[in-house]
Amino acid sequence: MTFDISVAMTWILFLALFPICFYWLRRAWRIIIQRDFSEVALKRGESPPNPAKYAPYAAAFNLIGTGALIYAILGVVFAFLSYETWSAIAGSTIWLKIIVDFALSRRAHFVVNKKG
Repeated sequence: MTFDISVAMTWILFLALFPICFYWLRRAWRIIIQRDFSEVALKRGESPPNPAKYAPYAAAFNLIGTGALIYAILGVVFAFLSYETWSAIAGSTIWLKIIVDFALSRRAHFVVNKKG
């Protein structure tokens, strides 16, 4: 039996989906239920001036991302998604979540000085 790096990477991706789902679901729980906005739209570790304004968007992005990853996990476990499909769903969701969180944090910290 030889070591195949593609099989190892597949397992790493699949197993990484579980803590990612947990983390995103926990963030949504903190925002929606506990009303804790300390992790909303952070930029260099600092919250925006009004994090409550952007909290619904952050919660929605976390819930949508978690839902997509749970769908991919269930697709693997119950074998109704092929490898190409579930890995595309998982990879795209992770990258889109990173990009959307970055854009939200930049938008939340954008301030226009109205002088004059």
